[in-house]
Amino acid sequence: MKFHIKSYIVLTTLLCTPAISVAQLSHVPNPDVPSSMTYCGNKVDLDRTDMYERLDRELTALAYTHGSTLLTIKRANRFFPVMAPILKKNGVPLDMLYLACVESTLDTRALSPAKAAGLWQFLADTGRQYGLEVNEYVDERYNTEKATEAACRYLKNAYNRYGNWESVAASYNGGIGRISSELSKQGVESAFDLYLVNETNRYNFRIMATKLIMENPAKYGFTLRADQLYQPIQCDIVEVKTPVEDWASWAKEHGINYMTLRDYNPWIRAKNLPNKSGKTYSVKIPKKESMSHSKQGHTTYNVKWIAK
Repeated sequence: MKFHIKSYIVLTTLLCTPAISVAQLSHVPNPDVPSSMTYCGNKVDLDRTDMYERLDRELTALAYTHGSTLLTIKRANRFFPVMAPILKKNGVPLDMLYLACVESTLDTRALSPAKAAGLWQFLADTGRQYGLEVNEYVDERYNTEKATEAACRYLKNAYNRYGNWESVAASYNGGIGRISSELSKQGVESAFDLYLVNETNRYNFRIMATKLIMENPAKYGFTLRADQLYQPIQCDIVEVKTPVEDWASWAKEHGINYMTLRDYNPWIRAKNLPNKSGKTYSVKIPKKESMSHSKQGHTTYNVKWIAK
């Protein structure tokens, strides 16, 4: 009988390695799933087995996707103060803020493999349909204020069709045509009761899980200080009504560089702007104090985002 030296080494290693005790393992608690929750102003009963398990899946995934979840909370402190008043003005539930979080993690430069862009992840044609300028020089899908207004138009249009926000949210992922067709074919009124492709089937529950975590991060193990939240950037607004031959030169004339111009105006998509129509564009010039982390001050949109 042959006994190979490699087998001897492996066997010896296993015998000599001390067993790992339970105390050495990381504690991995399962997030609690509530029996019900409020979603877009309505109470959602989560006792139904499939509803419980669908939310449990997304809550577990988000609770342990630490980097993306932390970044979303930090970015929300900058963008929710801009986005929330627009939703409120348009009669859209503030829970739809969490739809944007799911879409883009609030990354202003987000671009999906399907070429959906910006915080609200509009495709080019859909963006144009809802009033956004999208071309090689200007792409308002990356304009926080204008894209949020466009999202409100989409969401209200869908609500007028469905009469419930869970179907509205499902349509944002799966398309109005598809959700309308499936509601009719399956003879139900709510997307909660639809059999859909997996991504769309999970979509509402991702939004709901995001809401649960972002409304009380500490409950799910996320702790932040006020100075770790991204602060709103205070800006001067310069209106541009003429062509711009070179944005880099324009930026220097206004006391910033081209990188800063593009960072705070991501809707600018080229180094020049023909502007043959004479349209007025609002360009943000960040104030000097906002460009210093130590001097910008600390405001907190939701006090529950910071540790006590």
